[in-house]
Order: sequence, then C-alpha cells, then structure tokens
Amino acid sequence: MRSAFLSGIKTALPKHKVSQTDVRDLVHALFERDYKGLHRLMPVFENTNIQARYFSKPLSWFSEQTTFVESSAAFVETAVELLQSASEQAIAATNTNPNEIGMVVVVSTTGITTPSLDGKLIQALGLSNSTKRIPVWGLGCAGGVAGLARASELVSILPKGKKLLFAAVELCSLTFQRNDISKSNIVASSLFADGAAALILENSGAEHSHFQIVDSYSFMFDDSEDIMGWDIIETGLKVRFSRDIPTLIHANLPQLLHDACQTWGIRREEIEHFVVHAGGTKVLQAYSDSLGISPEKLEIAHEILRHHGNMSSVSVLFALRDFLAQTKPTGTFGVMMALGPGFSAEFVLFRY
Repeated sequence: MRSAFLSGIKTALPKHKVSQTDVRDLVHALFERDYKGLHRLMPVFENTNIQARYFSKPLSWFSEQTTFVESSAAFVETAVELLQSASEQAIAATNTNPNEIGMVVVVSTTGITTPSLDGKLIQALGLSNSTKRIPVWGLGCAGGVAGLARASELVSILPKGKKLLFAAVELCSLTFQRNDISKSNIVASSLFADGAAALILENSGAEHSHFQIVDSYSFMFDDSEDIMGWDIIETGLKVRFSRDIPTLIHANLPQLLHDACQTWGIRREEIEHFVVHAGGTKVLQAYSDSLGISPEKLEIAHEILRHHGNMSSVSVLFALRDFLAQTKPTGTFGVMMALGPGFSAEFVLFRY
C-alpha cells in the first residue's frame, strides 16, 4: 500500500455568480430563432437541479461569438488567478513553506496554453525554479480522480521533507459556442461551470492527516471516443458527449468496481465512503442505482451540483473538500470515482 497523505485542500471560484434561470433565459434568447423546437429542450435547465454556478465572465460576454484567441486569453488569465488563489490557501492552511514543495501537478482540459499552467503557477507562487512539474491535459471530468492518483504515485519519488502541490482548474463556461445550435451545446450550457482546487500531498503520515491514498484503478472502453470529448473548431472547443452515459454506468460500473476491489485485495463491502464526480442528476442516480449506494452517501455530490454545476475535473475535489469537513475519520475505506473522455473510468481507493 502507498503512503501518500492529503494534508490540506482548498478551492477557488471566479467572481461571476449566475443563476440557472438567468442562464436559461440567455440561451433561449440566443437560440430561439435558429433552433427549431428549442422549447422542447429548455426543461433541461430545470431538470439539472442546479440553482447557481460561477462563470469566468459576466453573462453579457456570452452574447457575442468570441474568437479562439479571445477565449484562450480569458482562460489563461482566470485559470492562473484561480490556481494561485486555491494554492496559496492550501499552502497557508497546511503551514507549508513554499520551499518544501518539490513538485507541482496541474490538471485541466478546458483551455490550452504553452508554457503550461503548472509552469505559470510555479512562477505566480514564487516557488523554486527547480520545482518538478507535470501538466495533465485531456482527461475531462475524470481528471480530478486520475490526476490525484498520478500525484499520489509521484509524491513517493520526492526527497524526504518535500511535498507535492496538486491542483485542477476548469473554465467550462469559456467553451460555450455562440453559433453552435447542436443539442450537446445547449445541454452543456445547462450544466457546466468554472472552479479550481488545490491539495497538498505528503509521502509520510503527518499527524494532522487522516486521509491516506491507498491505490487506484483505471479502465478505458474500446472504440468509445464519440461518447465524450472536444471537437476542435475555428472558434474553440466544441463539446461532444452522448446521452448514453447513464446507461453505460448501469451496464458497466458494478463490474468495474468489482474488478478494482479484486486488484486492491479488498471486498466491495469494505468500502464505506463514496466521493463521486457530480456529472449531473442522471449520472448520480445511475451511480446510486447500479452500485446500491444510499442517497445520503451521495448528498454531498448533489449539493456540489446544486450550487456549483458541473466543473468537470474540479467537481470531485469540491466533493472531497466537503466530505472531509462533514465526515469523522474512522480509518475505513472509501472510493473516489469519475468518468471522462476515452471513454474511461477512474477510481482512487482511500482510507479515512
């Protein structure tokens, strides 16, 4: 078993809080002329059970189609700002000296920049120029779990006394396509939002840490690229996802978790906690139904969705933050789960 320990987690949000009603009204005004039958699709906004979300730009910004250059500039500016805020909070909360950070791992999928965000974050925080850095891009909603798994492996190679800063940022709102009248674009506009999270990992059990990352498990389905991802178009990243995701969860997740438990050498019944990505109400219901998880064990994910929307890789880290705040450590096993492009499933086994 690994000895990667979480010593602190903090989050950050952009300043523009928007209500679901206001987003719905904007989308209706933008697409009612060109999207025949739009009225039949608009109930999706209510069906998400989302009340509010946070965007990188005010709603008025989305009324006009932006160029990829403009949206990319907005992505870099806000992403670095949110990463720096969450990271500085995590560093302060764990009494970490910046000189103790030996590696930075940053996950993101909703924007592109070179130098990558990890390098920009190291500069913004004033970390050592010799800090090791790893950018993780393209894992979408699964990135929070997969990135944490990889970070927990990497922390073990750091010298004694060194810590790892793991961070994720997604600005899903900036990928909105003003001239895309596809159903996927409309549905995405009802779900996705922006946010960031930062965690400090250590390779030895600090007295203040009760959260140990034990192991991980990954699975990628054959010939599944069409289920979720981006299409690159002239104006940026055009969303692609299938309505069949809940069906895929029902059909495959029980066996996947069984296989993961076999790999880990534990029984399914030993798993007490579930920290999952809040992908949507249907996705959460599919988790509950297929795995027999009681509703109260997924209430944190529902709350994240209700007040923050789907923040892609970041949502599961918000759920982890609230899980730690609301749950008394008992030394029992738990699992973090998320699905993403590939199409893939990612699991992290922890003890808390």
